[in-house]
Amino acid sequence: MSSPKRIFLVAVEPSGDALGADLMSALRADHGERVEIAGVGGEKMEALGLESAIDISELAILGLLDGLKSYGTILKRVNETVEAAMDFGADAVVLIDSWGFMIRVAQRLQKRENPPVLIKYVGPQIWAARPGRARILAHSVDHLLTIHAFDAPMFEAAGLPTTFVGNPALERPVTGDGLAFRARHGIAPGAPVIGVLFGSRQSERRRIGPVLRDAIALLAEAEPDAVFVSPLAPAIAEGIAADIAGDPRLPHIYLLGEDEKRDATSAMTVALAVSGTATTELALAGVPTVATYKLGWLSWFIYRFILFKAKYFSLVNIAADEELIIEHAQTGAKAEVLAESVTALLSEVRSGHSRGPALQTAALTMKGDGQSSARAARAVTGLVTARKSTG
Repeated sequence: MSSPKRIFLVAVEPSGDALGADLMSALRADHGERVEIAGVGGEKMEALGLESAIDISELAILGLLDGLKSYGTILKRVNETVEAAMDFGADAVVLIDSWGFMIRVAQRLQKRENPPVLIKYVGPQIWAARPGRARILAHSVDHLLTIHAFDAPMFEAAGLPTTFVGNPALERPVTGDGLAFRARHGIAPGAPVIGVLFGSRQSERRRIGPVLRDAIALLAEAEPDAVFVSPLAPAIAEGIAADIAGDPRLPHIYLLGEDEKRDATSAMTVALAVSGTATTELALAGVPTVATYKLGWLSWFIYRFILFKAKYFSLVNIAADEELIIEHAQTGAKAEVLAESVTALLSEVRSGHSRGPALQTAALTMKGDGQSSARAARAVTGLVTARKSTG
């Protein structure tokens, strides 16, 4: 019997951790004891038995200056990750999401004697900014697994073999029992429920959190019957709870864990969310959403006026080529602007003209035909087999 394939997975952000957990499950389902898994990850991967080689909590970074301030820490963790992968004797290293960290890991592993197969899972968004990253990635890894069908031609043109596998995030259940959620929390059936999603990074909590709290205060005045619910990412849950508890202007907000997220999503009338995976999940659930984000001013200037080329920043809007999710970034990320847009969405819902169905349709076009994690697992093990067969 051949020796087990040794797969080292690396994820340093919550969205990557979720992708990694799905990939772990798919690898085990396909190969059982014929695959051994180690790596770097967060709570979801650790719940499946991964003993993370490093603590990823300090690596959730947003923005150019945040990255520069943490550069020493990043390099230290990069080197620790490389050593852990080599000590494990990895046949393949799968680098999930998070460009800056992963490209450094890839380039250092590439220089080692007999390096493992290097696989990037989720490509950088070169359709929005920095198309040169396609060439950098092509010189740094052996293969790309992409979650967007439109990615493949761009990366293959740069010489990088690419496999479209689909987006596992859109295959996970995003809705639950909204009526049961309302009943559990004593929320009247007709009361508007406003979801507030603060993001998943400490930098997001610091930059956009105060604006979101200001917006909640304004919305509570404008919509006195509204109920506010907030599913919280584990990395920022404690901090957000403290921020809210220390703000006397705010109404009661139901702060929720992962166990109630789906039911809460189904109960939401509209949502206000930091841009990211959450906005796509809300679209898939048909929740009319206002999306926002905020960077440091230098980072914003570089991204907006030099690098960023897309018309929209929400993937659903890009897929639909229409602003189905209302977007307010940086200078537009003001409490009164956000509150006005949320109120406008509530008015649409009350008038019977909710954009929820259009959001679902756009999100479903991005979903593909399912089984994306299984396709990713087969691609990873197939690349390992191909490498071993060529010696």
